[in-house]
Amino acid sequence: MRIVVSGGGTGGHIYPALATVNRLKELEPDTQVLYIGGERGLEKEIVPKAGLDFKAIEIQGFDRSISLNNFKTVYLFLKGTSKARKMLNEFKPDIVVGTGGYVSGPVLYAAQLLHIPTVIHEQNSVVGVTNKFLARKADKVGVAFPDAVSAFKAGQAEIVGNPRAQEVVQGKGEFDWASLGLDGQKPTVLIFGGSQGALKLNAAMVDAIEKLNTVSYQVIFATGQKRFDEVQSSLKEKNITPAQNVAVVPYISNMPQLMPKVDLVVGRAGATSIAEQTALGKPMVLIPSPYVTNDHQTKNAQSLVDANAADMVTEKELTGATLFTSINQIMSDDNLRHSMADNSKALGVPDAADEFIKLIERVLG
Repeated sequence: MRIVVSGGGTGGHIYPALATVNRLKELEPDTQVLYIGGERGLEKEIVPKAGLDFKAIEIQGFDRSISLNNFKTVYLFLKGTSKARKMLNEFKPDIVVGTGGYVSGPVLYAAQLLHIPTVIHEQNSVVGVTNKFLARKADKVGVAFPDAVSAFKAGQAEIVGNPRAQEVVQGKGEFDWASLGLDGQKPTVLIFGGSQGALKLNAAMVDAIEKLNTVSYQVIFATGQKRFDEVQSSLKEKNITPAQNVAVVPYISNMPQLMPKVDLVVGRAGATSIAEQTALGKPMVLIPSPYVTNDHQTKNAQSLVDANAADMVTEKELTGATLFTSINQIMSDDNLRHSMADNSKALGVPDAADEFIKLIERVLG
């Protein structure tokens, strides 16, 4: 198979694409892949490091308000479409797959103009602008959330999960609890706000740590590398020293090894995180970021709350007290925690990469 993949801007679009490609190469080692991304997106660094051929086009998103900058956006889209057509004509793919982000717009649109089959993947419960545009002529759509199916034409979208989840489920190796001064046999809560950390979550955790020092379970709190010193300073100012059952770290480098071992996950409601946690069957306390397009993280979180797989604390409601109450309620009730875990697992797709690849192969016939 010769396949072009396009998606970028954030890890939420890039990592599902890479997970799909990695699994496809395991199943079909002769697969030829070209990844087309943006000149300024994270993919420009991440994809080449993954060992894939990478080409870039210049692209930007629309401003939400009326702006002269939108004329440049249209110009770059048309220019990007023309450049993408040349790339596609040279590579001659059997199919083009888009995983979202502005860059996938001109790439898949060019493929549709050339009558090359296209498949898109939508990670969120709220469909992105680019995927809405591309869906008009896409052959098939893979979605991670059931709520997204109705946004597409009847029969066009299928629930396949998020391919990134399969990599986490298949994560191999042990986690070194001793490196954190923790006990691998103790119930554990993992709290993190993404790779950069979340300012208000970190502040709430500083306020909650004294109470968390008194509980029977243990806590891993990843502050985000850039915010670690700030959190440590706040703890010193309040004369708080985390007990042995609370480990405060900048980040977790081997998350695929840790995630299967924890009993509750607290963090944002990004599509990739939710996919990983449901595939593993983890109960969650979700704190949606209010700074994302169309408030899609709140809608992601609500779908899990409705399924009794998660509790949600909005950023507006977030304090040390509300955070502790939500965590402690779940960790103090084994029946509740196990029930939420079962409900979470029922929503997960642990073989999502395989399911998405099957969808791609059905388009090819």
